[in-house]
Order: sequence, then structure tokens, then C-alpha cells
Amino acid sequence: MLNYIFKRFEAWQLDRRKKEWFENVTSQNPEYFENASAKNFQRDRTKIKLEKNTVVRGHLKVLKYGGQITIGKNSYVGNNSAIWSGDSVLIEENVLVSDNVFICDTNSHEINSEERLATYLSILQKGAPAQKGNIRTAPIVIKKNAWINYGAVILKGVTIGEGAIIGAGSVVTKSVPDRTFAAGNPARIIRKIDEEPSH
Repeated sequence: MLNYIFKRFEAWQLDRRKKEWFENVTSQNPEYFENASAKNFQRDRTKIKLEKNTVVRGHLKVLKYGGQITIGKNSYVGNNSAIWSGDSVLIEENVLVSDNVFICDTNSHEINSEERLATYLSILQKGAPAQKGNIRTAPIVIKKNAWINYGAVILKGVTIGEGAIIGAGSVVTKSVPDRTFAAGNPARIIRKIDEEPSH
């Protein structure tokens, strides 16, 4: 009996996530992947756009006070990866985002502790704020053909260059030029990438 209840609960959760996905995302692929979720607090489907042949198996979130997520054609976002936007996240075409990556263009909270507490208490009473206030945000751009490896973190204001590779577990706080490999915490440029195929 307990197993039956658990399976019914899992099916209900999947149905809810699927419904939420189609309500919150504009996609050229009318397809839903079981592990994906989309939270669009602006309730405007144009704020999350997925182009042709894009697969998202992770979690997308656009905040109430602002934000937009656009993912170009032939791009992939892996399992348990999360993209949060309070400003703008643009992922161009042919980008590979591996599993457990976190991409966030906002601090999500104020720096000042008194403001942070006041906002928290307001959220408890009134829900998520519609105004950004003093929360710092800055756009993120991941250019075409980039590869973001497992467990990397991409923070606000960063541009990842065309064909760049970010090493596993890296924390990227500064922009990375085209066709370079960057890794570490904080990430630093390790070397240029040789695009010639090896034989």
C-alpha cells in the first residue's frame, strides 16, 4: 500500500512539473524531459526561450523582479543543473552545460544585513518581491560552442567566450576569452585551445 501511495505521489509531481513547464517556457521543441523544471515568477512565457533542438534536463528560474533566460539551438543543459535569472542569461547555440552546473546572474539577496532581513520578513508576509531594490545583478553570456563542465559555477556579469571550456568544479567570477580553457576557484585561464583535431 505504501509503495502504491509513493508511486502515485511521484506521478502527481511529474504531472505538475510537466504542466508548469509548458505554462512557463516558450520552446521550439514541444518536448518535456522528466528531470526538468521551470519556475517563472513573472508568468510570462517569453521570459524563458528555448530554440530548436535544445534539451534541458535541469532547472530554470526567472525571478519576479526581473530576468530572462534564452538558450540557443542545439544546446544542452544537464541533469540537476540550475539557471537562475534576475537580469539576463543568454546561452548561444551549440553550448554544452554538463550536470550539476549553477549559472546565476544575481546575488539573490541584498549585501546589507538589515535590508536582507527586512526583505526576508516581507517575503514571509507578502511573497517574493516585484522590485529588485538593492540586489546586485549583471547579465551572463555563454557564447556558441562553449563547454561548461560538471559542477561549475558561473556568476553574474560573466561572459564565456566562443569555444571556451570551463573545467569541472570551477567558480567563474570573471569573463573568459574565446577558445581558452579556464579552471579553478576562482577560475583562471590555463591555456588556449587548439581547435585542430588530433590524429
